[in-house]
Amino acid sequence: MLLFLVLFMQFSCKNDNEQRLADTIRDTKKKELIFSTINKAWVFYDTPINTTSQVTLSTWVEWRAFMNELSGKPKKTIGAFQKKAKALSTKVMALNTNIPSQFDTPQIKSRIGTLITQVRMLDLYINLDNVSDKKVIKQISEINIELVSLQRQMDKIVEKSKIPMEVGESELLMMLDTTRAIQSGTPVIPGNSGSINSPSNPNEPHVE
Repeated sequence: MLLFLVLFMQFSCKNDNEQRLADTIRDTKKKELIFSTINKAWVFYDTPINTTSQVTLSTWVEWRAFMNELSGKPKKTIGAFQKKAKALSTKVMALNTNIPSQFDTPQIKSRIGTLITQVRMLDLYINLDNVSDKKVIKQISEINIELVSLQRQMDKIVEKSKIPMEVGESELLMMLDTTRAIQSGTPVIPGNSGSINSPSNPNEPHVE
């Protein structure tokens, strides 16, 4: 009876060890497959898509730092991708600071906000205990879409600033400014420097 118990325990331990080994091998293969899938999909638009974005790299420090972070691709382990995602999350948050005055507009801020959200989602998904390569790949695609959108908006702002005023537009703006000034003070009759309540001839009687 004792011999049977000893043999049974040895057999059970052997089965447990084999099961653990099989589980380890399966988990390792799964992680390797996830790493391989993410590694192939980890391609960001880290190069400026237009002249405006290229020029801005030299003047907007935070933008240059974020683009540089995008260009460095992790290697070897999923842990390297997790660290990279955290670094990107930190760099993208900095885009909210020191925005060049030319781009300090609601349209640019809105796109920066969306880009921040997408990068932080990537950081979240890739740092889960069970990494979903499908979610990570989707976030990479979303980030690239927002990168293009932001750079195109920057370019629109620059191009719009280059368009000269049409003939008569500056005069119209001056007239609008004059109208506002008159509305805030005493109305003036064109060609008459006096008030509408002032007689043209000081010797003439005032008519109510």
